[in-house]
Amino acid sequence: MFVTLAYIALFLVCSWAVFRIDQKSHSLSKSVFIAIFIGAVIGLSLHFIAADNSKTIIDWYNVIGNGYVNLLKLVAVPLIFISILSAINKLENSAGIGKMSLTIVGSMLCLVMIAGFVGLLTAHVLGLDASAFGHMQSTLTAEDVSKTAAVSLPKLVTSLIPTNIFLDLTGARSVSVIGIVIFTLLAGVALLKVKQDAPQEGEKLSAGINAIQIWVMKMVRIVIALTPYGVMALMAGVFSAYRFEQFASLLGFIAACYIAVLMMFIVHALILLLSGNNPVRYFKTVWPVLTFAFVSRSSAASIPLAITAQEKFGVQNTIANIAASFGSSMGQNGCAGIYPAIMVAMIAPTMGIDPLSVHFLLAMLPAIALGSIGVAGVGGGGTFAALIVLSTLNFPVALVGIFIAIEPIVDMARTALNVNGSMMSGVLANRILRKETSAQQPSTSLSNAE
Repeated sequence: MFVTLAYIALFLVCSWAVFRIDQKSHSLSKSVFIAIFIGAVIGLSLHFIAADNSKTIIDWYNVIGNGYVNLLKLVAVPLIFISILSAINKLENSAGIGKMSLTIVGSMLCLVMIAGFVGLLTAHVLGLDASAFGHMQSTLTAEDVSKTAAVSLPKLVTSLIPTNIFLDLTGARSVSVIGIVIFTLLAGVALLKVKQDAPQEGEKLSAGINAIQIWVMKMVRIVIALTPYGVMALMAGVFSAYRFEQFASLLGFIAACYIAVLMMFIVHALILLLSGNNPVRYFKTVWPVLTFAFVSRSSAASIPLAITAQEKFGVQNTIANIAASFGSSMGQNGCAGIYPAIMVAMIAPTMGIDPLSVHFLLAMLPAIALGSIGVAGVGGGGTFAALIVLSTLNFPVALVGIFIAIEPIVDMARTALNVNGSMMSGVLANRILRKETSAQQPSTSLSNAE
């Protein structure tokens, strides 16, 4: 009990220190970096010094860490709805909304196919082979496989369209966020029509939307101000729970995943450079978001932070909201791109298939794109994305069940890459649509809303 109280007191003292630093520097990024370091040190001390009490201590830390994640999820829905609606409210017509959405989704699908190729190439170069894991037992259930048995693109696309917005507002579906975005775009187009056909009523709606946006932004800023303390608690939990010795036989696969993720981040940097953006400035802007995604393993909870980071980088508010929202459930570079592609590269040689042949790539990459939409359709992250891809290619799926054991370790890197992929799609779409969006009046962003 004494050790638990001592660590709780230590966390409170460290939180006060971070708060004082934040007050003096007025830099949230600086506070987050310091909190990450402190959280890692506390977590390691728990792992090596107070292992017997670590579970109880982390349970108390999770009140802050998981509570912060829950608050971000709480404000994500009103933020998405009002930010997109407010941005559309400032448009003169609805002609560009469809093009904007298609450009963002197109960017996501291109990025996830590139990620798939990077994962495939990494595993092939490292020489990973599925036969090395033949002695291990798969933990897949018949229900897991049945969820992907009847996956088809028309059904997946149809599942994205909401039927009850109130149901989606509760997050009851795995694609609730996408449903909310689609409903908001529909509401926004209708709003523009009202402003054209009934100007007086349209002005009243417009004024109300602007007032609600200011209110929601205030609420979101309050939650974002808690980022250093939430990240510190989450980091302590992550570093106190590392048990690599339990996965000794799977370290090769874990290493391949992390190397492939790193390679994809380098590819993202090159794409930024080729598109005329500054990679150094970009990663400096999004680093706190990536760190949070890494420790929280939640793309949905990262939405408010991802929107903020994109806006700071100059992405239009509407594009930032759509990209971050869609990216939480589809086009995920880590879960739907790299993860299944590594398994494909491991299985293909055992079936006498050259995974780098052009013919095979033409079959695999569309399957990766299909799987990235399938993640939204069936839920379950990388596991179900891998099931979809392997099933589409008529590959055995037992390997997926073997790697479920190391999901938490691999998922941290995957989630960070997923979130970066969603932000990259926003940056690229903003660049592509620059001529169309430059004429639009920018809406109030989270970074400057007071």
